[in-house]
Amino acid sequence: MSRPGAIVTGGARGIGLACAEALADAGFDILVVDLADNATDGLAADIAARGAAFAYYGGDIADLDSHAALVDAALNAFGRIDCLVNNAGIGAVERGDLLELKPENFDRILSINLRGTVFLSQAVAKVMLAAPGDHPKSIITITSVSAEMASPERGDYCISKAGLSMWVKTLALRLAAENVGVFEVRPGIIRTDMTAGVTAKYDALIDRGLVPAKRWGEAADVGAAVAALAGGKLGFSTGSIVNVDGALSVPRL
Repeated sequence: MSRPGAIVTGGARGIGLACAEALADAGFDILVVDLADNATDGLAADIAARGAAFAYYGGDIADLDSHAALVDAALNAFGRIDCLVNNAGIGAVERGDLLELKPENFDRILSINLRGTVFLSQAVAKVMLAAPGDHPKSIITITSVSAEMASPERGDYCISKAGLSMWVKTLALRLAAENVGVFEVRPGIIRTDMTAGVTAKYDALIDRGLVPAKRWGEAADVGAAVAALAGGKLGFSTGSIVNVDGALSVPRL
């Protein structure tokens, strides 16, 4: 049996990188999709050191016309696609009063976080169905606790993640009989480059009990969940939400 192949979008840093590393450790070859400058500096060596083949595709998932080439890049590199990790996304372009939300900012975040992810998933799902292969298939979408927990100062971001959550449910129903596991992973407060600017704010909130686990989440926590789902042993749990948030999202009195 040849090694399974995985696509990780936004995989050059942060949560995406942790997912790519965890999947490489779990036996997958890895295609990283990203826009980051010098994204392959050190990344190829990191993945290769874990015993995996590595490929890179530089592109914006918001550009739907690029999806065919992206999928072809994975097939040309590995001959197969067994796992897609939808991680690429952006935060709110501009935080502020919800009543002042600009249409262009709304359109930008929805084009990447929701529209791009939906149609890339569609393209990859068709490839998976055309070549079932010898390894469990999975499509894993990284959303956020913001899919359910509202932040009015970044309503566009929350809407994009809530939309993705419904996409996971509907895609899971479509692919359940085809033996493709579809999952949503919801990170909470995770220590990454994207949260570096609000470290002091969340340090204080965590100290005051916001996160029952009393710590930041690490990107590796998310990667571990993704690798477990991609392994296929939880296939009958397709359509499930996996919270990686230290019980942040559990309702409390």
